[in-house]
Amino acid sequence: MRQSLRIVIAEDAVLLREGLVHLLERFGHRTLAAVGDGPALLAAAREHRPDLVITDVRMPPGQTDEGLRTARLLQGEQPRLAVLVLSQYVEQTFADELLDDRRGTVGTGYLLKERIGDVEEFADAVVRVAAGTTVVDPDVVRQLLARRRDPLDRLTPREREVLALMAEARSNAAIARRLVVTDAAVAKHIASILQKLDLPPTAPDDHRRVLAVLACLRV
Repeated sequence: MRQSLRIVIAEDAVLLREGLVHLLERFGHRTLAAVGDGPALLAAAREHRPDLVITDVRMPPGQTDEGLRTARLLQGEQPRLAVLVLSQYVEQTFADELLDDRRGTVGTGYLLKERIGDVEEFADAVVRVAAGTTVVDPDVVRQLLARRRDPLDRLTPREREVLALMAEARSNAAIARRLVVTDAAVAKHIASILQKLDLPPTAPDDHRRVLAVLACLRV
């Protein structure tokens, strides 16, 4: 049985906000507050101290990056708070800002809103972010990878596929199933990716995987 999470939602579109509440309840989670702007998110998260905040990037009053800025402020106040940010479009600057200085210890996610339509996948992402995993929408990764050059130009097409699946926080076994290859082949690709991206060999494996994902998202 999955853990029941305590969640605060911030989304200014009423129908989507209510839809998220019902969806999360369906999977056994409890919504402590569902609000429509940055100040209300700040107040609700401070009051309830949830396990997870799910927030839109752009919200009133300015419709710029209020959700993202509020989420980062809250993580500064509540170091164990997991945050899942939703966006209508791939916004590179916001992805970079959200994931900047990640160290693999607090759950952080960046998903496109269209991903909510895949109910099981979205529910799984919620749980993984709350558990401390970094989860990045595969479409975000694909678009950002397409814009990158060195050091990502060192990767083969297959290694890029593996890196994109790593960004979804997939295990080696899950990546192998998706690509229809062996676990050993996946392990070999990941080892090659970590070597080509010049990641510290002494860091824990989970941390190095997070660093690899961040390398594909940063300018």
